[in-house]
Amino acid sequence: MFCPCMKTLGFTFWQDGDAWIGYLDEYPDYLTQGADFEDLKAHLLDLHQDLSSGAIPNVRKHAQLELA
Repeated sequence: MFCPCMKTLGFTFWQDGDAWIGYLDEYPDYLTQGADFEDLKAHLLDLHQDLSSGAIPNVRKHAQLELA
């Protein structure tokens, strides 16, 4: 069941041979990989923690502009 208090993050992923590669949509410059899809998701969660906590300096982010 979906909890409205639960936060979600968009991510993009693909499989390259045996590796699952992906990045958080908000942080497209920071790739990570996993041995399978579930492992990739765990690495993405760890990456998000590092990026949002300030553990990684000079973080680049992705945003959108609203056009008139």
